Amino acid sequence: MTSTPALSYDDALAAILDGAVALAPETIALMQALHRSLAAPVISEIALPLWDNAGMDGYAVRRDDVRGARADAPVMLRVTGVIAAGADAFSLQHVATGCAARIMTGAPIPPGADAVVRIEDTDRGQSVVTINSDRDLAERANVRPRGEEIMAGSLVFDAGTTVTPTHVGVLAGVGCAHLRVHRKPRVALLSGGDELVMLDGFDDARAGRRIVSSTSYALPALFGEYGAHVTVLPLVPDTLPDMTRAIAQALDAGCDLLVTTGGISVGEHDFTRDALRALGGEIGFWRARIRPGGPIGTGHVRGVRWLGLPGNPVSSMITGMLFGGPLIRRLGGHATGHHLRIKARMLDVANTAAPLAHFLRVVLTPGADGVLEARIAGPQGSNLLRTMAVANALLHVPQHTSQTHAGDLFDAIPFPGALWQMTTGDTA
Repeated sequence: MTSTPALSYDDALAAILDGAVALAPETIALMQALHRSLAAPVISEIALPLWDNAGMDGYAVRRDDVRGARADAPVMLRVTGVIAAGADAFSLQHVATGCAARIMTGAPIPPGADAVVRIEDTDRGQSVVTINSDRDLAERANVRPRGEEIMAGSLVFDAGTTVTPTHVGVLAGVGCAHLRVHRKPRVALLSGGDELVMLDGFDDARAGRRIVSSTSYALPALFGEYGAHVTVLPLVPDTLPDMTRAIAQALDAGCDLLVTTGGISVGEHDFTRDALRALGGEIGFWRARIRPGGPIGTGHVRGVRWLGLPGNPVSSMITGMLFGGPLIRRLGGHATGHHLRIKARMLDVANTAAPLAHFLRVVLTPGADGVLEARIAGPQGSNLLRTMAVANALLHVPQHTSQTHAGDLFDAIPFPGALWQMTTGDTA
């Protein structure tokens, strides 16, 4: 068998993402679009706000009428109406010289008025208001101009934008009841191993005969965070015919990405690469210079992308995050797909034998000086998944570093949802 050189982390990621393009678009309802990627730019048909409106509760006035007003020289204006938020902007009474209209925050500015005096600077009478200050005449004078947020015909969000809850609010505001978004990537997850059982076979695990395939549960949850629809396929026995048959069935059922765990190293029961080749697949690479997660591969089979992850639970989760996450984001059409990297100060000594890049499971917390600090989350064995559950980030130690020292700065990659865990305590 021809050996291929192990790739660096960056080269492996580039190889996995090479040629990956966004999936075809579909039209869905706005409330179904959360975390999806826009497949087309959104152009607003209307301006937001639709009309000039009040930024404060007060009185709509003409600037020239109240200029120079102060407590010892107030200005008195006749009140000609009250304008509430939601009033018809096109049927408001004109504010004439010497007059004012009581107005609420967000209400449309009536014709003739060009300023709003806040309620605190007035004394109200039965039909007259006394203006005690002209401090609100500067700049916009508490008037929010039409189109301040969005102009009619302007770009709201570009293609590739990931829809967040705030995006949903903006899109509703410009009337987008339906959106063109990229289809969710369909991921088929296939795990093999005679030693594995699903939870319905836990009696065998309790008896010490098998172990639960934790990645069959953890990886779908992880990939779901990146926007995939995951189908977990039945566990496959450790034979070449069984693995070949299982892959063929997964392809026949339809998927955009085939993910396998285990079976791509050089053991006697590692049949995944042979099964892929038996089905006409092409293997790009199958080793990376990282720890954990060295046995990782990519390729194609029958027009479907394949991502091969290691079998150890931690290795599969870390490589699923480092490589599977960006690939799923790319297939989902998201403009941003690479992980956020933030600098963190290491507080612990750790041996990181070169020439491998290490991804240590760490807990990030804010330091006294505001710099994030990293502590080892626990034992780093690739079978110890609980340590990853305790951690909230991976610390990327480059392959040329053989040992970390207190005070060293490294790039940290937060886990999905980790920002909730990077606090020193409950501040509520």
